[in-house]
Amino acid sequence: MASLLRAAGTWGLFPWRGYCSRGTQGELGKGFVEALKAVVGSPHMSTAAADCEQHGHDESIHRCQPPGAVVWPQNVEQVSRLAALCYSEGVPIIPFGTGTGLEGGVCAVQGGVCVNLTHMDRILKLNPEDFSVVVEPGVTRKVLNTYLRDSGLWFPVDPGADASLCGMVATAASGTNAVRYGTMRDNVLNLEVVLPDGRLLHTAGLGRHFRKSAAGYNLTGLFVGSEGTLGLITAATLRLHPAPEAMVAATCAFPSVQAAVDTTVHILQAAVPVARIEFLDEVMMDACNRHSQLNCSVAPTLFLEFHGSERALAEQIEQAEEITQHNGGSHFCWAKEAEERSRLWAARHNAWYAALALRPGCKGYSTDVCVPISRLPEILVQTKEDLKASGLTGTIVGHVGDGNFHCILVVDPEDPEELDRVKAFGKQLGRRALALHGTCTGEHGIGLGKQQLLQEEVGAVGMETMRQLKAMLDPRGLMNPGKVL
Repeated sequence: MASLLRAAGTWGLFPWRGYCSRGTQGELGKGFVEALKAVVGSPHMSTAAADCEQHGHDESIHRCQPPGAVVWPQNVEQVSRLAALCYSEGVPIIPFGTGTGLEGGVCAVQGGVCVNLTHMDRILKLNPEDFSVVVEPGVTRKVLNTYLRDSGLWFPVDPGADASLCGMVATAASGTNAVRYGTMRDNVLNLEVVLPDGRLLHTAGLGRHFRKSAAGYNLTGLFVGSEGTLGLITAATLRLHPAPEAMVAATCAFPSVQAAVDTTVHILQAAVPVARIEFLDEVMMDACNRHSQLNCSVAPTLFLEFHGSERALAEQIEQAEEITQHNGGSHFCWAKEAEERSRLWAARHNAWYAALALRPGCKGYSTDVCVPISRLPEILVQTKEDLKASGLTGTIVGHVGDGNFHCILVVDPEDPEELDRVKAFGKQLGRRALALHGTCTGEHGIGLGKQQLLQEEVGAVGMETMRQLKAMLDPRGLMNPGKVL
């Protein structure tokens, strides 16, 4: 047991979700706890161990580190007062949405106060003629699209989990539709942010929702992907898109990883406006067949989806079939009805759980890198070989239309040697991506686990610039400490 604790501790990981270490700053003072209650009301503040432990972890394998208290503010005024209170007392602040992150971004490494923003769940304003909407942080992706159902509009960024939209802003999320509609960075027009000292910032100006601007520094972009280290996002103005007239999805099997990824590159080079193009290796396909009751070929496979008019879809389908056949694709199966498409994409989104079912009782660890499209075939083939050589149980799945992919590794939590191999594999993959002029994370973020890789990616001057920005906005280092930098 002692060896397992050492192995996990050196990497910031711990295999048991139920184990929680207390924050290093100890318990919060009674007077401070009473001050929190005065801001949000007793029903909306808790120091109970169960509540704190629930908020001390996300979906990652990083060990649980609970805050000293959890608060549920009801409005931006309360968030501002909470931040000012914590700032004046030197207490860390950890923003919390739905807890679906994958890099330990909500772990309270120095204790402090977790600010759960899910009670702020209003859709504040829809501007259908301007293709924009303003949402509070508790609004999730699915809730927004249900609200938009009769408007002819939708919000297409889809990371799989029903994440909170402001949490998606904080992590610069993307997902399956990014190849056509962009990531969160492309779909955020304005943000309302409570700064660490309680001041309120509107990054593009109060109430503004223009499509482009050359006015000053891009403050909105600064907070997208900031992972809660610069402020608390209390509202987001998002770009909406017209709902497509028709959609068609398909799967196609290939004789090799190389053939599948070459097809992806060729489809993009041919300017086929594919909406989604996802890669699953043969291990992942076998797991999805069993978990989601599919009947697909156990082979490297592409999941595709096309959006547009009926006429445009016919042209897209013809082009895609021609390219896939040229690369040896077979078992091309179309899903044209909404129910069929939903079943197909549900299987893709449940790939995480399908992978976990390969080794019941084990834990999952998901990597995340992104490279230029031209280097994608090279790194995927290399990664497949590395995965086999490592002896780890794992699958490859990814948003290959962006050059972004993941390895889902299923780990025995009681085997420190296996945990070391997972660590080594993750670092090797990150460095392979950097060597190919890519990034160590396409969408999961830096969090606790990729800080060394970030330094290698952006260099000394880049890191110093980030530290200066952090120090300017958060001079006391209280916003989600220990993350990113």
